[in-house]
Amino acid sequence: MVKGVSQRVVVVRPDENGMFEQAIFLVRDYSVPRSDAVREACRIANSYLMGRTTRRRRNATAWKLGLAFIAGVLASSAVWTVVSVVL
Repeated sequence: MVKGVSQRVVVVRPDENGMFEQAIFLVRDYSVPRSDAVREACRIANSYLMGRTTRRRRNATAWKLGLAFIAGVLASSAVWTVVSVVL
């Protein structure tokens, strides 16, 4: 909720068509220079977009973990089959 009329606002619009159209940051400290506030807002917005690529890596890791689990199940069942046939 925004209270008051004079809030200091930084609006960041990405260059490319990305995940969001714009990000709006409300600046709490009035003593911060405008360039520092804009730089920090851009850093936060970029880190949010970088977090999106990290999720893709996590999904790829989960996919590899699933394949490793299936390979382990197949290997253990093959060993069990060989041992049960021999005995």
